Amino acid sequence: MAVPGFPVYIFDVDGTLMDSAADICGTLRVVLAAEGYAGDLSDDYLRSFIGRHLIDFFEAIGFPQEKFDSMVAHYRAVYYQRGHTSTSVYPGVAEMLAGLGGRKSTATTKGSESVRAILDQFGLLPHFHHVQGTDGFPAKPEPDVILASIAGLGARAEDCLFIGDSPQDMEAGRRAGVRTCAVRWGYGDAEQMARWQPDFWIDSPADLLKLR
Repeated sequence: MAVPGFPVYIFDVDGTLMDSAADICGTLRVVLAAEGYAGDLSDDYLRSFIGRHLIDFFEAIGFPQEKFDSMVAHYRAVYYQRGHTSTSVYPGVAEMLAGLGGRKSTATTKGSESVRAILDQFGLLPHFHHVQGTDGFPAKPEPDVILASIAGLGARAEDCLFIGDSPQDMEAGRRAGVRTCAVRWGYGDAEQMARWQPDFWIDSPADLLKLR
């Protein structure tokens, strides 16, 4: 087993551990069609909102606030019904998690119950000491979910490395006072991530094993 480089690793999920874009984007298109939305949105545009709250997306494309609750509820229902059939774990992630020392948790925009079920479905749950999602508090780039993850482990911010794929991840990590690692295989814009000066950049999950 690799010698642990950090006492605690906290992971974003979508775009970092799992390639879930097809299920997320497909669900968004179902919701938009049900609302009669006629705009032509590219997959790249939809992917750019992965990791942000759904309300950010609905607001950006012009839906009124009074629609948000029903559209979020519709999204969650459709996403659950899809069963993550178009989602996969990125190659090398399971091996990386198995090889890392330290304790591991998550910090994602999905709710904690949903994240736990997804990790279990894909065989990753045994690698985690804590599972933390966004439960009734502000989503990234606010630092709340990372701070909740740290508290759930009884850890200290200075002992943690947060790994993510988006500018929102990097901003949230900075605001939470943890070190940050940007992955290049996810959905985020590298130039925008660089604005938050990540402590590390990695090109593959195996690279995380080399960080000290």
